[in-house]
Amino acid sequence: MSGLSKKGFEVESVATGSAALKKLETLEPKAVIVDAASMRTSGTRICNSLRATLPTIPIILVIAEEQTDVDPDCADEILRLPFTMQKLLNRLKPYMSMNQNKKLVVGTIELDLKQRWVHCDGKRTRLTPRLFILMETFMRRPGEVLLRDELFKKLWETDYLGDTRSLDVHISWLRQAIEKDPRHPRYIKTERGVGYRLELEKPKRPSKGERS
Repeated sequence: MSGLSKKGFEVESVATGSAALKKLETLEPKAVIVDAASMRTSGTRICNSLRATLPTIPIILVIAEEQTDVDPDCADEILRLPFTMQKLLNRLKPYMSMNQNKKLVVGTIELDLKQRWVHCDGKRTRLTPRLFILMETFMRRPGEVLLRDELFKKLWETDYLGDTRSLDVHISWLRQAIEKDPRHPRYIKTERGVGYRLELEKPKRPSKGERS
């Protein structure tokens, strides 16, 4: 798939289906291309395993010209050799734009709304459902102080305000997911006795002698 790299795509290649599953533990691609033709297999089992791991990931299956034992439902697209690079690009492009609409970006923080991955300052973590709700709430209201009671009710879907220390634990976990130094948080700030807020860095003002 060197042709994709020349077209500006960031490509990660692995030799086997098991290696691909291992790679998905730390990498979330926008699409997966399964080159079953080069592995001399139908690719059905590999595609099903990938789908079980990341149900919404787009899968493009490449098969040999004479291949017949392929499950047509195992992949989003099936390309039979030979085909041109342009044809592959045409199949990929719709999924690239689709992925862009699934992300929420605030400052340097990027949240995948479908897969629950959060990217921040080089860190990439898949959030639990409750941490995802917490992160999305902060990102949709940046700079605003969110009250403890409000966050607790949202996360636990209840009007009963019991021991809200469980909220502090989740805040700590979220800081571990996005902060370089969770003990000295750069993004999720505490407003003592009130709640928390997502702080975004303000752009630096040019010095007096610096042109704008």
